[in-house]
Amino acid sequence: MWILAFEFSSDRRGVAVVDAVTGRVAGRADEQGGRQTHALGLTETALGEAGIQREAIGAIAIGIGPGSYTGIRIALATAQGWQLGTGVKTIGVSSVDCLAEQARREGLRGRVHVVVDAQRGEFYHTAYRVTEGEWSVEEPLRIISTDQVLAARQPDEALIGPDAAVETKLTGRRVLPDAAVLGQLAAMRTNFLPAFQIEPIYLRAVSFVKAPPAREIPGITSE
Repeated sequence: MWILAFEFSSDRRGVAVVDAVTGRVAGRADEQGGRQTHALGLTETALGEAGIQREAIGAIAIGIGPGSYTGIRIALATAQGWQLGTGVKTIGVSSVDCLAEQARREGLRGRVHVVVDAQRGEFYHTAYRVTEGEWSVEEPLRIISTDQVLAARQPDEALIGPDAAVETKLTGRRVLPDAAVLGQLAAMRTNFLPAFQIEPIYLRAVSFVKAPPAREIPGITSE
């Protein structure tokens, strides 16, 4: 079975075609994110490099963030349309899990912190224990301030993420989630869901401010 992986959660939007049995990456395409994401164009490029047709895709993996809400929604919408048309299986994969696997492959060991810009001067933060053969979550994903990230990290612990080098106080390594790695992680999982049930990782509670009642001005009616 071939897996088509969409990873649009960062400034780099990527699509990869991965063999679900061997994990081999047969094709890929990337572009720098902007106001538009050419999901179908990237897909055609990746499929062309792999030398396969759309009908050969058996599953779609979506990077569900945290990260660019617009990018993730584009990936989900594309997967939903594909599933409606073909019945393909779909699965969501955490983009920070993808970064943890990339850290392992790049030789980082021990406690590794992953940060993603959450806006409002805050970051999504999680910490992994990375060894030669695997990684595991040591701190659950949460939204914290820059100072809290600094307090959670020891001097000898690595810090990575799409925005790790953007905030100068963090002095981390900029690493973007990779669609090929995402697809390889999906190949080892079985928690498929209908595409409409897959949701982005978005930790902020929904909040709103109720509008005050209309002011009554003497001598003026609403009629």
